[in-house]
Amino acid sequence: MVATKTRQVSIQRKILGTPAEVYDAWLDPTVPGAFGHENEQLIVDLKPEGLWYWRSRGGTPHFGRFLELSRPARIQHSWMSPNTLGKESIVTVTFEKDESGTSMIIVHSDLPNAAMATAHEEGWKTILERFSKLASKAGNK
Repeated sequence: MVATKTRQVSIQRKILGTPAEVYDAWLDPTVPGAFGHENEQLIVDLKPEGLWYWRSRGGTPHFGRFLELSRPARIQHSWMSPNTLGKESIVTVTFEKDESGTSMIIVHSDLPNAAMATAHEEGWKTILERFSKLASKAGNK
């Protein structure tokens, strides 16, 4: 058996609001940039071992299962798609209180190679940039 070296990416953003507010916004598919937003199809069973599925507007399927839902501190779920070569990877999202609101950190691990790690890092950066702006505006109401 040949061992495969996997990759990990980590992205962090500061977001106005409490960890509980940011956690809830991240799981609300009506919030732009949030988990599951803007997809052709979305199915989410929001509980440990609950399955999730989305088909992006481009038609790419993504799916996995929730491993941990610890409001307001942490969400962990598996992530599979053609962009992980169909292999299971793990996404861990943490929400930590800081002086200016919440530090939100996404760590996506077990990505199959460097090119796919880079592509996922760019994708998460784009998603978090959009989410951080809109979630912060929502927290200022």
